[in-house]
Amino acid sequence: MSTPDLKFAFGNFNYICSTVSLTLCPLVGDADGIEPICYSRNVRLVDTLIFQPSTLIVHFIALVMTAIMIYHIRSKYTAVGRKEIIMFFYLYMLVTIMDLLLISGIIPTSSDLYPYFTGVHLGLISATFWCLLLNGFVGFQFAEDGTPLSLWSIRISSFVVFLAVAFLSIATFQKIGPFDPLHPVALWIIFFIFNGAALFIYVILQIVLVVNTLDDRWPLGDIVFGIGFFAVGQVILYVFSLDICNFAKHYIDGLFFGTISTLLSVMMVYKYWDSITKEDLEFSVGSKQNVWEVKELLGEDEMANGGLYGQQQQGQYG
Repeated sequence: MSTPDLKFAFGNFNYICSTVSLTLCPLVGDADGIEPICYSRNVRLVDTLIFQPSTLIVHFIALVMTAIMIYHIRSKYTAVGRKEIIMFFYLYMLVTIMDLLLISGIIPTSSDLYPYFTGVHLGLISATFWCLLLNGFVGFQFAEDGTPLSLWSIRISSFVVFLAVAFLSIATFQKIGPFDPLHPVALWIIFFIFNGAALFIYVILQIVLVVNTLDDRWPLGDIVFGIGFFAVGQVILYVFSLDICNFAKHYIDGLFFGTISTLLSVMMVYKYWDSITKEDLEFSVGSKQNVWEVKELLGEDEMANGGLYGQQQQGQYG
């Protein structure tokens, strides 16, 4: 693999891949890919080299935390947008699993399957951003949440985005048609501009939603923290990764902190959604409250005879 000069250029991954080891870096920019100047050292586990071990630990933590968030979302049976937002977290979990397999070397870069798995990985990333964007419209109730129209519009469009980006990525890696791994302009636009625009629009939509429809302004803090975590992670990933790697003597690099920041951002998406949704207690616990109210109204004699239902039975069979 080559290590080109550190010069940022539109549509070119050379600068990015020289700074941090992304999953697509071994497949673009040069016939042998691009190797970062400094990256986290590997460890040997059962005769197998594991790359990015510290980042791998963060991925496992992210999977556990995502599973916990999904559990809490599923438990809010009547919350607005519950079925829509949970798709975002499932996609993030899939992205994490794919990232874990690729950056750790479990699927080695020398494998013939590596370009295809990387294409799936990039497709899932764009589908996750797209799904988050569409969730930004749920609160405006253009389509009632939980209905087939709302759910399938997100599912089908996210799947289309996934297929389109995965095909574009694989075509770029394999040099199919006009796509060229030495000049991956289209892939660069998808990776940074398309995904970034989806995130930006989502944030704007949520700010408008909170300001115009909610009396509580605290959810704005969740949005600010989420964007802050994500922005800091991107800066660390693409600007300070080499400095961190050299300072830590190759034990960690920017990918470690970038992965942590992404996890924190996703957790703030959950925190924001949780703060703006309230369960409809009339349906979730109202039946239990009614039972207690009936019991309080019944006299001791009625309760001793089995309540109203018992008295009706006595009248029928007595």
